Amino acid sequence: MANLSVTGGGISLRIAFAGTPDFAVPALQSLIASQHDVRLVFTQPDRPRGRGQRVQFSPVKTVAQDHGVPVHQPAVMGRDTIELMRQEAIDVLVVAAYGQIVSQAVLDAPQYGCLNIHASLLPRWRGAAPVVYALLAGDDETGVTIMQMEAGLDSGPILYQQQLNILPGMHQLALLRALAELGAQSIDAVLARLSHYQSRARPQEAGGVLYAPKINKKQAQVDWSGSAVSIERHVRAFYGAPMAYTFHGDIRIRIVAVCAGQEKSNSNLPSGAVVAVTPGGVEVACGDGVVLVTCLQMPGAKPQMVADNHGYFEQLFTNAHFSAPAG
Repeated sequence: MANLSVTGGGISLRIAFAGTPDFAVPALQSLIASQHDVRLVFTQPDRPRGRGQRVQFSPVKTVAQDHGVPVHQPAVMGRDTIELMRQEAIDVLVVAAYGQIVSQAVLDAPQYGCLNIHASLLPRWRGAAPVVYALLAGDDETGVTIMQMEAGLDSGPILYQQQLNILPGMHQLALLRALAELGAQSIDAVLARLSHYQSRARPQEAGGVLYAPKINKKQAQVDWSGSAVSIERHVRAFYGAPMAYTFHGDIRIRIVAVCAGQEKSNSNLPSGAVVAVTPGGVEVACGDGVVLVTCLQMPGAKPQMVADNHGYFEQLFTNAHFSAPAG
């Protein structure tokens, strides 16, 4: 292995960082504040977002610019990326939710290859949306894996793992925040003893592989024929981007929070039918019981607790039925 510079805080690595969303920010901030030298940041090209379709910088780009780190936004990491890393004599590329497949040629460019901060305990939940799928499955625990990247999808050898309990009622955004902080701590630990962890890297077990492919907005629609427990998990899993939703006629309503009700319902109403609107929430019949919608968001409005505007929701949803719009 090549000689690395040594500072009062330990070994100093020349780092390139690739990431895009909020999940990647704590790791980048921690690396910038460390003894290491973050010389390059790669992030996805600026794209229009939100209702006004304004072009917005990614959270990673904003942090990098605030700290004066050069930012590059290639449509595809290729020869230019490799040349940049060679010019800067990059020791290691750290990747966290970058949002793009990285070729083997890019992976081979840094002296010590590329390390990925992945938000699951691999080999469970390989892919783009591990947090969503962990919540949908009702997992009791998840965690962070630091992996030596290879061309396969999240299939590289494991250098380091940290477990995290999924607390009751935890939703996607809260879990992502917790895992982002854990990811920052984990990459710091690995880089402090990189040769140690790389020499002890272990292949992923062939058994237990599950995939978490990229999600789309249509998947966030609530299936009221499911169980009360599965619907409660669904709403927590999609809390953030995209939000869980349903329809009242042609009106699209975001479902922000629900409680799983009784497993057996005395109601003969079909799934999606409103059983009652109480001060506690909107009771909706589902496949094996009732769920209580406690918070929702009407089009153009902010999220509202049903308890805060009970009369309005009672008038709106009494005898209503939630389903996909006709046609």
